Amino acid sequence: MTAESPAHAGQGFAGVPRVPGSAKPDPILVADGVTRQFGGVLAVDVAHLEVQRHAITALIGPNGAGKTTFFNLMTGFDKANHGTWSFEGRTLAGTPAAQVARRGMVRTFQLTKALSRMTVLDNMRLGAREQPGENLFVSLVRPAWRSRESEITDKAMTLLERFRLEEKAQDFAGSLSGGQRKLLEMARALMSDPVMVMLDEPMAGVNPALTQSLLGHITALRDDGMTVLFVEHDMHMVRHISDWVVVMAQGEIVAEGPPAEVMGDRAVVDAYLGAHHDTDLGDDALLEEDSRITREAEAEADVGPGEDRS
Repeated sequence: MTAESPAHAGQGFAGVPRVPGSAKPDPILVADGVTRQFGGVLAVDVAHLEVQRHAITALIGPNGAGKTTFFNLMTGFDKANHGTWSFEGRTLAGTPAAQVARRGMVRTFQLTKALSRMTVLDNMRLGAREQPGENLFVSLVRPAWRSRESEITDKAMTLLERFRLEEKAQDFAGSLSGGQRKLLEMARALMSDPVMVMLDEPMAGVNPALTQSLLGHITALRDDGMTVLFVEHDMHMVRHISDWVVVMAQGEIVAEGPPAEVMGDRAVVDAYLGAHHDTDLGDDALLEEDSRITREAEAEADVGPGEDRS
């Protein structure tokens, strides 16, 4: 364990100003002037954002704030109208999604992307780098790729054991529950040995029985030296595992800071409850808003409240 990461991750923010766009001691991802417009709607308008290395950063905000669109821009799944961003000092603007992943930044999706008609193990194998068997001519010479395939399979099984999915290895991915598919997607992301993992609503549609397991896996990513940026509506999860919280509203970054401080920030209150109100964003208000947002997210994912996919 290095002095910079795992247990001491939160200490890296000690002198960081609690203002939007604040500079971080060791940023791994830096975005400047990033905008994305859909027709007359400015979905993302991020003037400046830095994500600290070896920390868990939560990106929160009401529905329609631009969080997932921002993820899509950073990871090459969408194209910005304007702006630049860099990962580990190398520009990523205009870089295709596959190349972004090869550079060490991978992401998961709110609605999982497991290939349902392939086995869990084969889904895992797809996430590995440097597969010589993908080359048409090399694939015809079994000795040229057999050793690498064995290495990939061993790595996949080790990760499936870590995520307690080893007994599902030969099952079709489509047979997994919603929570298990979330675990599979997170495990598959690790097959490429990423430096940074971006999780889009990892708890959406997950049975409460798997929630604690997912939380443990996310904190374990940081403890392994990775950087985590995640979108989430569950404020209790955000408070529990985040080192730093960034708040988006109407496409802009409106607040940043440690979880406890952000929850009491007036800009955050306004973002979630509207500018014209007299209610503090306390636990009751958060619970009520979390419940509403969760119901909407579950409806979009065709999952009933409190119900997992099975």
